[in-house]
Amino acid sequence: MEFFLKYLSDELNNIKEEGLYKSERVISSSQSTTIDVNRSDVLNFCANNYLGLSNNPMLIKAAKEGIDKWGFGLSSVRFICGTQEIHKTLEEKISGFLHQEDTILYTSCFDANGGLFETLLGSNDAIISDALNHASIIDGVRLSKAKRFRYPNSDMNALEQMLKDSQDCRTRLITTDGVFSMDGYVARLDDICNLAEKYNALVHVDDSHATGFFGKSGRGSVEYKNVIDRVHIITSTLGKALGGASGGFTSGKKEIIDMLRQRSRPYLFSNTVAPAIVCASIAAIDLISNSSNLIDKLNENTNYFRNSMKDIGFDIKDGVHPIVPVMIYDAKKAQLIASDMLDEGVYVIGFSFPVVPKGEARIRVQLSALHSKEEIDIALSAFEKAGHKHEVIQY
Repeated sequence: MEFFLKYLSDELNNIKEEGLYKSERVISSSQSTTIDVNRSDVLNFCANNYLGLSNNPMLIKAAKEGIDKWGFGLSSVRFICGTQEIHKTLEEKISGFLHQEDTILYTSCFDANGGLFETLLGSNDAIISDALNHASIIDGVRLSKAKRFRYPNSDMNALEQMLKDSQDCRTRLITTDGVFSMDGYVARLDDICNLAEKYNALVHVDDSHATGFFGKSGRGSVEYKNVIDRVHIITSTLGKALGGASGGFTSGKKEIIDMLRQRSRPYLFSNTVAPAIVCASIAAIDLISNSSNLIDKLNENTNYFRNSMKDIGFDIKDGVHPIVPVMIYDAKKAQLIASDMLDEGVYVIGFSFPVVPKGEARIRVQLSALHSKEEIDIALSAFEKAGHKHEVIQY
């Protein structure tokens, strides 16, 4: 035991020396654009709170009413005694919102992806995965006995070659993030669907960083790329734009969803999603279905921040998504800039290996619909000051 603990201690020291150690700052407030960190109010630019719904009064009211009527939890899995009317209502709401036949709820999108591939695909099948896919897809694929192929990010030539190479397989499933979370890149879903139709393959999209706020009406990258009726399986989360608590889901054809209900292990062996989350999620979908105001404001904030950061001289990855990677490249500098930003009252986080490849350290900024122009200007000023101090601004 002592030898093992020493090994862990040495490894942790190495992580710290390389500037890769991830500290957890404690928030002493609810999640919002302004949060209390270390007993100081700071502007929050690193949450997945894209629509600002994490502390929305209407969602909180719905959650409280959900507890009052349906209780705190179910103490059961769905197929025993863990299915309430509200769970079926939410599944129907999601299906209608995403133009899919049916939906199954999970406690997280990580679980949705973890229970997808091994349930549907066997040793006679093949999974073709984008190299930058989320860890939950990677882990889910590992659980399946299907043959595995991996193509470089958004490389359609490589994807087509893998489709050719796997034609002897019974079923081929292409799996991709809709939006790649560390880069803000939108997958080439139109091209992927074209290839899938050409080679008779299925398409799965994890739209966690798009559902509820991306695309004209917030239906995600599948809407943005106009493939909502061409994608066969959508997994996503309730824990980002749709209130920010927890919960995930898989949507698709009835036969696919029914098979998941019968055999998907995270669904069969995990407690059902809590009533408060279910009721708040229903309210969130109703809210964005009835108005695009928050989506429009988020797009406005995103464009303003992206253009302003380029004008200041930072190297940011091109795109249109509210995930804005500010490229620092040096892990220690990324941590130092994030620390200096916090001193200036702006909360951002430096990302480095193993979350991103070595040599591609960055600060990932995430805009919210609730950020005011004045708050964004404060963040821009803090970035400019820190960028000059650490010599990362290009001009």
